[in-house]
Amino acid sequence: MADTISILERLKPINLDAGSVFSGKPSGTSVVGFAKPSVFTPAKDQSYIFHDESRDVAVWFLDQNDPLYVFGPQGSGKTSLVKQIAAMLNYPVFEVTGHNRLEFPELVGHLIVKDGQMSFEYGPLSLAMKYGGLFLLNEIDILDPSTAAGLNGVLDGSPLCVPENNGELIVQHPMFKFVATGNTNGTSDETGLYQGTLRQNSAFMDRFWLVEIGYPKPESEEKLLAKTAPTLPPELRSKMVSYANEVRKLFMANLSKGSETALEVTFSTRTLIRWANLTVKFQPLAWQGLSPINHSLDRAMAFRAIPESRVFLHELLQRFFASDIAPKSNTQK
Repeated sequence: MADTISILERLKPINLDAGSVFSGKPSGTSVVGFAKPSVFTPAKDQSYIFHDESRDVAVWFLDQNDPLYVFGPQGSGKTSLVKQIAAMLNYPVFEVTGHNRLEFPELVGHLIVKDGQMSFEYGPLSLAMKYGGLFLLNEIDILDPSTAAGLNGVLDGSPLCVPENNGELIVQHPMFKFVATGNTNGTSDETGLYQGTLRQNSAFMDRFWLVEIGYPKPESEEKLLAKTAPTLPPELRSKMVSYANEVRKLFMANLSKGSETALEVTFSTRTLIRWANLTVKFQPLAWQGLSPINHSLDRAMAFRAIPESRVFLHELLQRFFASDIAPKSNTQK
């Protein structure tokens, strides 16, 4: 913990040109970041696709008055978006994944025995508040509403009292930021796809600036596949993106209910990349009369579907890739 505190104390806030940071073109608008990255700063992903909604998060970094709540469907890149923008600003990120047994003291810190003596070890929320950093609470809509409501004071900008550390009062650092992510907008899930999510307290949700994240545009994902799977023909990469978007539409139909053809699984960009990479790796299967595209789909995501949905996924695949799939395949046996 001493090393952690030493690292955080050396962080130096700095004014950066927002245009240069976010678009590569000077704008004259300042955004506050840090002079150098630290071990707590997320690594930059050069292949990351920035959503259209990236501008909303960037503006939030420019003039943050409220905490931020980013929500959207599974695999839409909510957490990645926040971390990649934080990386551009060299922001330290203290990340926690929520669960239904998470309690407030786990975020604040706890007493430990060190060298035969009791000492207090700061939790991720305390570190971000005390030394300046971004506290990222994923899956916040899984938290028990009473636990989430315990954060109301922090969300309002109030100091954090730590009774276990002799009543220490942590005043919020000027560089402290609070971001939450969830699959729902805090009103729970009626589809059954996001089991465990809970309806959050209305007063708690009222404290957030909300941003909804969707899936990237087809042209953006095609460019990404060109980088990650360049040996695949462009036409095949384009079909993969089109197929993924059709699956997403059916998944979203499940979310909106009332559709006869709806899926309980979907394609994240990460899954799409996995599918493309596996298709490259399984190319030798073509010599055995098997379809690499078909075979890889199962291993990338279709094995997560119920049997009926898996059959449908392969039928849909046949319509998109009729000329690319071997006539005889044992992937559905």
